[in-house]
Amino acid sequence: MLDVCLLGTGGMMPLPNRFLTSMLFRLNGKMLLIDCGEGTQVTTKILGWGFKNIDIICFTHLHADHISGLPGLLLTIGNSGREETLIIVGPKGLKRTYDGLATIFPELPFNVDIIELDINEENNTSEELNMSGFNIQAMFMEHKIPCFSYKIEVKRSGKFLPEKAKSLNIPCKLWSVLQKGNEVEYNGQIFTPNMVLGENREGIKVCYCTDSRPLERMHNFINKSDLFICEGMYGEEEKKENAIIKKHMIFSEAATMAKYGNVKELWLTHFSPALTEPEEFLHNATNIFKNTITGYDRICKTIYFKN
Repeated sequence: MLDVCLLGTGGMMPLPNRFLTSMLFRLNGKMLLIDCGEGTQVTTKILGWGFKNIDIICFTHLHADHISGLPGLLLTIGNSGREETLIIVGPKGLKRTYDGLATIFPELPFNVDIIELDINEENNTSEELNMSGFNIQAMFMEHKIPCFSYKIEVKRSGKFLPEKAKSLNIPCKLWSVLQKGNEVEYNGQIFTPNMVLGENREGIKVCYCTDSRPLERMHNFINKSDLFICEGMYGEEEKKENAIIKKHMIFSEAATMAKYGNVKELWLTHFSPALTEPEEFLHNATNIFKNTITGYDRICKTIYFKN
C-alpha cells in the first residue's frame, strides 16, 4: 500500500490556513517528498509521519513557493538523527540553487546527492528512476521556467509459484529470498525471481502536476492513475485568460486532463491566494470529471494494491 498526503495546497504565498505547495508519499516506512514550499517542515510536523525517513525530494521547478522551505526541512531531518544519503531530484539549475541555499545550512549529518534531469520540450520524458521502492518519472511541462510533472509508481511482481520452485528443487528456506526479487545460488546454480514468479501484477500509480498549462501529452503520462493531483490556480472560468498568461490552469482544464487521462480520482491543489473558498467552484471541475476533490492541507489517502 502507498500513503499519499498533500502537505500544502497554496500557490504564490501562504495563507493562515493554507501552507505552500508540497506533497508526501510513504511506502514501507520510506518517504518521498515533492516540492518544499515555505513552512513545509511545520505542516509535516503537524501530520506526524516524522522526518528521518524522507529519502527523496523531487522538485517540479525552482520558483520560491516550491523550494524555499528546503533549508529548514533539511536541518530538521538532520536533527531527527538521519545519517543516510538523501537524494534531491529536479530540473537543470537545481545544483546551483541548492548550493546557494546551503550557505545557511553549511553542515548536515548526512550526504545529499543532486540529480538534475536533462529533459526539454522535445525530449520531454525522463528515464525512470527506481529508489527506495518508488519508480519516478518526470515530464517537461509548459511554465515560465523549466517545470516537471511527476509520475510515482509502485510496481508489483507476479505471484510466487511454489510448483515452479519445487520443480527446480529449490529448498523452501530460499523461497522468501526469490519472492523479494533477489537471486539465490544453490548447488552451484543461480536461480532468479522470474523463474518462480508469475506475470507482473497491477501496481499503484499517482501523478502530480503543477504550474503548467494543460498539455495533451499528459493524457498518456497520467493514464489510469489511481490518483491525479493537479493544480487549479483559479476556479472561475473567466480567469482562463489570466491562467494562459501566467502559465497556470483553471479547474475545468485540470478536470479535462483527468477525463482524457482515464484517471480514477482528481485532487485539485496550488490555489491562488485570491481563491479563499475553492469549494465554491468545484462544480466547474465535477461537470467534466465527477470524481474531483478540492484539496486541503494534510488531506491523506491510502492506496492499496488490487486483489
